Amino acid sequence: MISRYLTAALALFYLANGLRMLWDPASWYAAIPGIEATGPLNPHFIRDIAFSYVVAAAAGGVAVWRWAQAAPWLIAAAAWPALHGAAHVAEWIAHGVPPTAAFIAEGGGVVLPALLGAVIAIHVARNPSHGM
Repeated sequence: MISRYLTAALALFYLANGLRMLWDPASWYAAIPGIEATGPLNPHFIRDIAFSYVVAAAAGGVAVWRWAQAAPWLIAAAAWPALHGAAHVAEWIAHGVPPTAAFIAEGGGVVLPALLGAVIAIHVARNPSHGM
C-alpha cells in the first residue's frame, strides 16, 4: 500500500511542478538555485520540460487509480524522470557536484524523486500484487 501512496505523492509533485513551469516559467526559473549555470531563461524549453512532468504525473495518476494494472503505468511514469535524473548525475560525474543549494535543488527535486519512482516501478513490476 505504501507504494501506491508514494506514487500518488510523486504524481502530485510532478503535476505541481509541471503546472508551475507551464504557468510562469520565469518565476519557476528564478526559484531554482543554481539553474542560471545551465543557461539563460528559455520559457519555451521550460514549457517543453513541463509537459514531460505533466505526462509523468498523468501516468502515475492512472497507476494509482488502476493499481491492479499499475506496472506499465508506473514504468511510463518513471521513464522520463529517471532519464532526467540520470542526466543530472552524469553532469555531476563529468563536471563535479554543484554548489550546495543547487545540489540540494537537483538532488531533492530531480534525482531522488526519479530514483523513488524507478524503485517503485521495478518493485511493482516484479511483484504485481504488492500494495493491493
